[in-house]
Amino acid sequence: MLSKWLPWKFLVRHALHRHGFIDPFTVLARLRRFAQPSDVQEPIELIRAGIVFHARGVLNARAIQHNLDWVWPYWVERQFRPEDPSFIPRAFSFSHINLSHRNWTAVGQPDWPAYPIVDPRGLVTPLFDGWSLDAWVVGDTQSLLPSKLAEAEQSLQMDDQLAVHTRAERRGQVLQSDVRVVVLQDQPVLQVQLKAEAPPGQWLAVALRPYNPEGVQFVEAIDYWAEERCLEIEKKHRLTFSEAPERVVFANYQEGDVLQHLTEDNTPRTSIRCGVGMATAAAMFRLDHDGKRSLDWRLPLPVESVEPSGARRLSKVSRTWPQTVEGTARLSVPDSHYQYLYESAVRTLLLLSADEIVPGPYTYRRFWFRDASLMMNALIVLGLGERCVRALQRFPERQDRHGCFRSQEGEWDSNGQVLWIYGRYRRCFHQQLPAQWKDAIYKGAAWIGRKRRETGSQGAHAGLLPPGFSAEHFGPIDWYYWDDLWGVAGLDAAAELAAARGDAEQAQRFRAERNDFMAAILRSLDAAAAGQARGAWPAAPYRRMDSGAIGLLAADYPLQLVQAGHEPLLRTIEYFRKHCFHRGAFFQDMIHSGINAYLTLTIAQVLLRAGDASYRDLIDAVAGMASPTGQWPEAIHPHTTGGCMGDGQHGWAAAEWILMIRNLFVREEGDALLLGSGLFPRWLEQQGEVAFGPTPTPWGPIHVRFTACANGLLLTADAAWHGDAPELRVQVPGYRAGIVREPVRQLLIERNLA
Repeated sequence: MLSKWLPWKFLVRHALHRHGFIDPFTVLARLRRFAQPSDVQEPIELIRAGIVFHARGVLNARAIQHNLDWVWPYWVERQFRPEDPSFIPRAFSFSHINLSHRNWTAVGQPDWPAYPIVDPRGLVTPLFDGWSLDAWVVGDTQSLLPSKLAEAEQSLQMDDQLAVHTRAERRGQVLQSDVRVVVLQDQPVLQVQLKAEAPPGQWLAVALRPYNPEGVQFVEAIDYWAEERCLEIEKKHRLTFSEAPERVVFANYQEGDVLQHLTEDNTPRTSIRCGVGMATAAAMFRLDHDGKRSLDWRLPLPVESVEPSGARRLSKVSRTWPQTVEGTARLSVPDSHYQYLYESAVRTLLLLSADEIVPGPYTYRRFWFRDASLMMNALIVLGLGERCVRALQRFPERQDRHGCFRSQEGEWDSNGQVLWIYGRYRRCFHQQLPAQWKDAIYKGAAWIGRKRRETGSQGAHAGLLPPGFSAEHFGPIDWYYWDDLWGVAGLDAAAELAAARGDAEQAQRFRAERNDFMAAILRSLDAAAAGQARGAWPAAPYRRMDSGAIGLLAADYPLQLVQAGHEPLLRTIEYFRKHCFHRGAFFQDMIHSGINAYLTLTIAQVLLRAGDASYRDLIDAVAGMASPTGQWPEAIHPHTTGGCMGDGQHGWAAAEWILMIRNLFVREEGDALLLGSGLFPRWLEQQGEVAFGPTPTPWGPIHVRFTACANGLLLTADAAWHGDAPELRVQVPGYRAGIVREPVRQLLIERNLA
C-alpha cells in the first residue's frame, strides 16, 4: 500500500539524476513504443532469466580477460582468440557470454531428472549450473589440454547406457573419456572413464574447474580425503577415484590456475580455500612404464524436482535404456547419419521428459507449455503414451481460475497448444480423458473465446487474441497470428472432445467460436497480405514482412488448418528463401540471430505436404548442422556452426527431427494416411528394407516397410486399427501411386517410367 502513495518514481529519478544516470522510466517507455499497446509486457520469467544470464556475463568479463593464462572452457578458448572465426570483440560489452559454441550433450537415465552435460572437448559439468571437471595429459615440455584444441572426436554411444565419448590427441599424447550415468543402490551416479597415452613419466590430471559452458561458477572450498580417495567440493559433493592419485595439487585465485603448479615440488596440501571463489585442484596420476593409464571417477547426483505446488519429489529409476526404448517407433534406413540422428533425438526426448518436460538440460531447464506440447507430439508418434499421461495430468495444476494455461505471462499461444495436444493424445491413443482433464479443456476453450473479444470489433486485429509476447522469437509485443492459429486448433480439439462425450450443446458452442475465430483470422490476413510483396503473410496485422512470419506456417504444419500447397504460405516461404536463408536453412533474425533447425524443418514439412521435392534439401541441411553427438542447439552460428543462442541440446529441435522422419513414412492427411510420400530416392536405390514404426495415428498404430525387388517396391503395412481403417494412399516419389486395401496389407509399387 505504501508504494501507491509514495512518489517513488520521482524519488528514483531524482536520485539517479544526481549521480548522472539516465532515467530508466523514460527508457522503458521508449522501448514499449516499439511494440503494440498491451496490458502485458515481456514475461517476468524471461526478464529474470536474462538478468541471471548477464549477471554471470559480468562476472565473466572480470574473471576471464584478465586471466587468459588459465585453461578456460572450449567456447572461451575460441571466442577470445583473435585469429578464430568465433572471435567476438569485447570493447564496450559489459558482459561476456557464450555466443559462438553453445553446444553440450546431456547424459543420464531415462527416469531420473538429472542431466550432467559434456561440452565439445569433454569438459563435464555434473550438477545443474555448477562447476566442472576436466582431464589433461601433462608433461614437462607440452601438455594436452583438450579445450585448446581446434579438433577432437566426439560421439554419443547408445547401447546399454547413454555415454558421450571424447577423444583428443596432440603430438603423441592421447586422451579418451566416456561419460555416463549409472545407477548404484537406487542412486544415480555420474561415472567417467579416462584413458591416457603419452610418453612414460607424464601425468593424467583430473582438474576441478570453477566454471561451466556458460562461464564462471564459484568454488570456495576443496578438500582431499586420502583414505577415501575423494575430493570434496564445497563440503557437499564427493568425487571418488578408482585408485589413489600420486599427488593432489591446489591453488587459489591469488596463486593462479592450478595448471601453473602441477610440476612444482611444493609442500603437499590437502585442502584449499578461496574467498574469490576461483579455487582449483588437480588429482595427478603418473602414466605407467608403457605410457598408458586408465582411471574411473564417480560422483553421486542429487535428483530433486520442484512441483508447481512447491512440494519436492524424488524420482526413482524404474527402467534401463533398452527397456525404455523397446516398443518405440524404430527407423531403418541405409543412411547411417540419419539413423544416428534419429536414435539420438529419441534419447534426447526421453531424457528431457524424465520428470517435467523441459526443452533443454541446462539453459532451458524450466517449463513452457509451448515446448512441452510440441515435444509431446513427438512422444506420441514414438508411442510413449505413459510419458504423455505423466505430463498431461499435471497441466490442470498450472491453469489459473480464469482458464488460462499460463507458464509465462502474455504468451497467448499456450491455451491452444494445450488443448491441441490433449486432442492429439486422445485420438492417437484412443483414450477417454479423465473428468479433470475434460473440465480443464472446456475451461481453457472458454478462455480463448473471452480473450479474443477483448480486442474489440474495429481494425485489422478485430477478433484476434490481444497483443502478447507470444513465442519470443517473433519480435516485440504484437497481435501474432501464431497465437490465433493455435487458438483455432485448440477450439477444434475441444469441440471434438465434447462431441465424443455426447456434449452436443458444448460441441456446437466451441465449433461456432472456432469458425468465427478462423473467419476473423482470414479477414485480417487478407488485409495484411494486400500490403505485402506477392501477397505473403506477415507475422501480425500491421507488420511488414520479416523472419517473424515463420509463425504463420503453423496453419499448415502441424495444424492443417489450410489445404496442402496453400498459395499464400508458399509465397511466404519464397520470401524466406530470398531474405532469411543461410547455408541452405532458415536464419531467424529475431532474437535467435542464427540458423534454426526446428524452424527449417517446419518449412520442410510444409513443402513435403505441398509435393515440393526441395524439402529434401532442407532436411539434408539440418542433418549437416547437427553436432557430432547428434544434437542441435536452438540457434546455430552461421560461421562457427556452433550454438549461438539458447540451450546447446534443444528438445524442440530433437522433436521436430523425429516428426520429420515419421512424416516421410507415415503422414496424416484429412481422413487418410499417406505412406512413403517423403522417402528419399537414394534410400530406395539400395538393397534392403526401409522401415518405420509402429507409430500411433488417430486410427491406430501402423508399421510400414518398403523392400526393393525386381519389379519395384514391396510395401508391407502392419496395423492395429481401433475401428474402421483409414484410406491408405501410397505416394512414394518416383513410383506409381496406389492404395492399400483391407484386409490385404501388401502392395507391389511399380516404378513411374513417365
